[in-house]
Amino acid sequence: MVEEILQIVLLVSTCIFAVLTVEMRDLLHAVISLACMAVSLGGVFWLLKAPYVAVFQILVYAGAVIVLLIAAVMLTRRK
Repeated sequence: MVEEILQIVLLVSTCIFAVLTVEMRDLLHAVISLACMAVSLGGVFWLLKAPYVAVFQILVYAGAVIVLLIAAVMLTRRK
């Protein structure tokens, strides 16, 4: 029962962060929202008994890709 509630909460938060990623006006906030979405998606994979996929999701997408995107955003000029 607790696992099902946690799974629903993670799925809802994943959807909310995905919509926030698309709708944010500030690029840095959008990248942070994308990172939160990747972490919550990793939690969903963990609950689905796929720990290797969850760790890969969190390390690569929430880690390396987000750092690369933050570096790219910080090096661009804003108007």
